[in-house]
Amino acid sequence: MRRTNSFEIVPQSNQAGTILRRLLDASARLWNELTYERRQRFFTGESVWDCDGYKDEYVDLIGSATTAQVARQNDQAWRSFFELRETSDHDPNPPGYWGNREDGRELRTFIRKDMYSLRWGERSRLEVPIGRDLKDEYGFGRYERLRVPVRGDPQWTGEQGQLRLTYDEVKETYQAYQSVTVPDEERTTPTGESVAALDIGANVLVACTTTTGDQYWYSGQEPFRQFRETTQRIADAKAKLPDGQQTSTRIQQLYGKRSRRRDHAVNALVRDLVERLHDDGVETIYHGDLTGVLGEYWSVEANLKARTFWAHRQCLDQLANVCEEYGIEVASLSEAWTSQTCPECGEREQTRRHRETLRCPCGFEGHADLVASQTLLEQATNTAVRPTARPVRFQ
Repeated sequence: MRRTNSFEIVPQSNQAGTILRRLLDASARLWNELTYERRQRFFTGESVWDCDGYKDEYVDLIGSATTAQVARQNDQAWRSFFELRETSDHDPNPPGYWGNREDGRELRTFIRKDMYSLRWGERSRLEVPIGRDLKDEYGFGRYERLRVPVRGDPQWTGEQGQLRLTYDEVKETYQAYQSVTVPDEERTTPTGESVAALDIGANVLVACTTTTGDQYWYSGQEPFRQFRETTQRIADAKAKLPDGQQTSTRIQQLYGKRSRRRDHAVNALVRDLVERLHDDGVETIYHGDLTGVLGEYWSVEANLKARTFWAHRQCLDQLANVCEEYGIEVASLSEAWTSQTCPECGEREQTRRHRETLRCPCGFEGHADLVASQTLLEQATNTAVRPTARPVRFQ
């Protein structure tokens, strides 16, 4: 049984913090470079597997084992993409980048299970490998590793697996997530068969229905208002640029502020939802695949939420990460027609959707995104679901 320990990394010196940041940044550059090459090959019909992901510059910075581990994770992302293409009714998007040129790279890396050590106690610490160039630059010995203090208590004990390191731009903290294989007798998660389905990225950011009849929905009105406001400020600043100038320090600062706020909203929402579902005994979460199902009923504002503010792929990545911590399985299903299908009579051709409301000639009227999550859940479980109470709404 696979579980995840999470804890905070607390560098005690500027040097340790700089080395750790460079380790994560080089890993992100490797991921983005490999992803770019594979996307170019994919779009031109070439094999994505004929890529050289093991560049000497990365081996010298982060070490051969970490370079191989990041590349291996990229391999896995592309294998999952091709598997989804075989099973989905619509074409999913290929793996994306860790950040972009405007907002900056998302700092993260993966450390192989046998290449790091964790010691817990009065002075808990983590040791991870770094490349030869960093060792030479900062005076490390040939076999010496970066040692940094950590804060937290391990929830699970067992055989250690891969370690994922990230940097939270909003909290300005380094986080670590350690995969652990624990014996079955240590299982403490609920043993029920409860399942949940999520509709992500329309006028409501997340709508959720569970097989126990509970429903949750997150509007995200305030974070989206802030996002749209900052987007307008960026547009105003661009309009004032001299001819031929594409950007400025102020514009880059606004992009960074917008991304940090968005990331914080996404991360907080996903964690809150998963924690609630875990408490409800949910063991599997299904989410809809937006690819190819953006219908004409979507407003300009809804598309801005789904494509730009909501960052659909980022949301799914965070969902997978948090669910891994709680031992919840995650699966994807096509959500075509789910928000247009009447839950009372099954009609979908004659229903009408306006923003958040779905109406059917049979007389049904309800929240379209909650209906979508309910329909998706029924498709996933092949079982009729009837909500038992008024949906719980979060801003």
